[in-house]
Amino acid sequence: MPRAKGGPKTSQRRKRVLKRAKGYVGGRSRLYRTAVDAVHRALAYAYADRRARKGDFRRLWITRINAAARTNGLTYSRLMEALKKAHVELDRKILADLAVNDPGAFTKIAELAKTGQAAAK
Repeated sequence: MPRAKGGPKTSQRRKRVLKRAKGYVGGRSRLYRTAVDAVHRALAYAYADRRARKGDFRRLWITRINAAARTNGLTYSRLMEALKKAHVELDRKILADLAVNDPGAFTKIAELAKTGQAAAK
């Protein structure tokens, strides 16, 4: 049986890898063997970072809520505890958006939390 060296399937596979490696520096974009390693690593990072992005956004929201809560005389943890007791079901994404784009509404929510906290004591 003759040795298969590089038929259409092989060249298609190589072309697909090198196309994904376009823009990489040096041999990573030109040499198939190094391009395969670079593309595999890039795909692994892309997969992991799509999941990491969710945690990054949560940290950002918490930082923004904490900053806005402190301007209203509360800490983040006290605010979230008071909102939970007051049955205010706004998630961190919405609270952070209010803190940045509508500080007046956030102040009202903080006051609601404060009064709920005072009533609980």
